[in-house]
Amino acid sequence: MPESTERTDPADLSFREASEELEGIVRVLEGSQLELEESLESYERGVTLLRALQVRLAEAQQKVTVLLGELDADSDDSIDGTLS
Repeated sequence: MPESTERTDPADLSFREASEELEGIVRVLEGSQLELEESLESYERGVTLLRALQVRLAEAQQKVTVLLGELDADSDDSIDGTLS
């Protein structure tokens, strides 16, 4: 993993960049060829990335829910308007 990416705040990364970095960390940890301190640092970074990704997913889910609610409301208004 590049040094600069590891120090980048997850909020400054795109969703894809954060996901790819997390996948890289998982691969490295699964290889278990790191020293204990490096493993802990990688794990902490992974947790940070995972939390940031979960927040973004929750925000996206909320936006979709709101948009679907607006679509449903528009559909209901259209139906009510044509039946009156």
